[in-house]
Amino acid sequence: MAHPPVKGWHDFPPHVLREYALLADGERGALCGPRGDLAWLCVPGWADDAVLSSLIGGRGVYSVSPAGTSVWGGYYEPGTLIWHNRWVGTGTVTECRDALAYPADPRRAVLLRRLEAPERDVAMHVQLDLRASFGAEPLRELARNDGVWTARTGNLSMRWTGAADARADDDGRLMLELTVPAGERHDLVLEISDQALPQPVRADDLWRATEHTWHEAVPSLCDTVAPRDARHAYAVLRGLTTNGGGMVAAATLGLPERAEAGRNYDYRYVWLRDQCYAGLAASVAGPDPLLDDAVGFATARVLAHGDKLLPAYRTDGSVLPDETVIDLPGYPGGNPVAGNHVNAQFQLDTPGELLQLYAAAARYDHLTADAARAADLCVDLIARRWNELDAGVWELHDDWWSHSRLSCVAGLRALAGQSQPHRAAELSGLADKLLAETARRCIGPGGAWQRAPALQGTDAALLLPPVRGALSPTDPRTVATLVAVDAELSQDGYLYRFAADERPLGDAEGAFLLCGFVMALAQWHQGRRVEAFRWFERTRAACGPPGLLTEEYDVRQRQLRGNLPQAFVHALLLESGQLLAQEPPGG
Repeated sequence: MAHPPVKGWHDFPPHVLREYALLADGERGALCGPRGDLAWLCVPGWADDAVLSSLIGGRGVYSVSPAGTSVWGGYYEPGTLIWHNRWVGTGTVTECRDALAYPADPRRAVLLRRLEAPERDVAMHVQLDLRASFGAEPLRELARNDGVWTARTGNLSMRWTGAADARADDDGRLMLELTVPAGERHDLVLEISDQALPQPVRADDLWRATEHTWHEAVPSLCDTVAPRDARHAYAVLRGLTTNGGGMVAAATLGLPERAEAGRNYDYRYVWLRDQCYAGLAASVAGPDPLLDDAVGFATARVLAHGDKLLPAYRTDGSVLPDETVIDLPGYPGGNPVAGNHVNAQFQLDTPGELLQLYAAAARYDHLTADAARAADLCVDLIARRWNELDAGVWELHDDWWSHSRLSCVAGLRALAGQSQPHRAAELSGLADKLLAETARRCIGPGGAWQRAPALQGTDAALLLPPVRGALSPTDPRTVATLVAVDAELSQDGYLYRFAADERPLGDAEGAFLLCGFVMALAQWHQGRRVEAFRWFERTRAACGPPGLLTEEYDVRQRQLRGNLPQAFVHALLLESGQLLAQEPPGG
């Protein structure tokens, strides 16, 4: 069904994904485009309805743009998600410093925008079009008292300070023409909450608290091959992790992996596998709060659901809603889907990844009594269900996926290494059983692991279990799989998940950035440091100016595809950046 044109898109149409920056405070995230247009924000939490939804064709944008002709650039303050838009005009330079106030209030979003004129006076256009329910609810009860605007939209309250001279237009937007004198700055503070707003806080105090909290939250990560990118990856993971410990897979929904292909998903939820990847990455250099967050959130889910464990949950631990389509045009080429179909899936690799996470916690004596009980439940789940069909790491049709079994082997061996001798023998015995049966069913003619007993061809995901300890670097199956993946699934320095059909790589889907970092780890695991660095450098270079990575990369068009930013890609960047600075197994 054709949608009518959306009023407002002529002002701020969507940009290519590589140009968006992320503002996040752990409880929610906003995307900022190169014209200072905040085009996406869900309030109060990640999976609530959007109040800024122009990203997917809805009403709702908050923009701060220079009045004259300019070209755009930007950067993050190191180790933070404090973003600077920088516009160079024909006459002067303009900057806008943006952040979500941190630490966060789970019920109240606070957007900080500081306009700066470092050289000459600058004229700015500011527009606030706040609309709840994905653009369906315009501002109402709009009032200005002592220069502060208040209003309601849906069930949310809004307060906007620093915009005393704004005017309300006939379309329900607040419009402000502002001149910032040379050498000065101007603060805008927007608060949105589903509860009564507290007394306002001075912008300077909010900025100081935000700077301090970020500097305390993100480690230096000096002992990596790419400290700047490692710190940025850590900041992204921290920004996507709630105070309750759950890390959402991405900030957005419905951004297409392939134009008009129907692969549009809502990733504003916590995938346990992804959170394990983040916890493992953060644990490389020692015990870390991201490791503890992952253990705590996962443990609560395992203890509550046992052998009915789901792949993903909402950040409050509740079950994901079913998929529904939002009545909006969507991001170009995509479809705005909310909810996720994994709420009905069994993915066997998830308990295997959880065991790897619990083993990492035990290595640093961070395994709580509850987490130890959860680890035992994961072992029992594997023991009972390892021979069942599951949806696998890529969440496809149910099959006997070899990666799922090998992930369990890696988890069992990792936990065995942190257990008493009798328990270690039990875990190792179960691992040996799974490995032997998987080898019997899933070794292809060339000696490499194939995807499933009836699915020939290899899968890039099969590179990771050996790195995690399922098999040794010198095991012939490990070596043969690495050779097969490189030969069958690589193109121009990027890696694809698997050959989806008979078409050439890239025709069916984009390269998978997660897999590129996995290949870097697999090469490092073999002691091939030069090859590992090649894969690492090629993959991390796929980002745009804000340094964010999505799930897929269109090699031909050099464009990011899918939801933004993809947490597990940043987790593997963080992990590989640290491990490549170390000696590989065997030197």
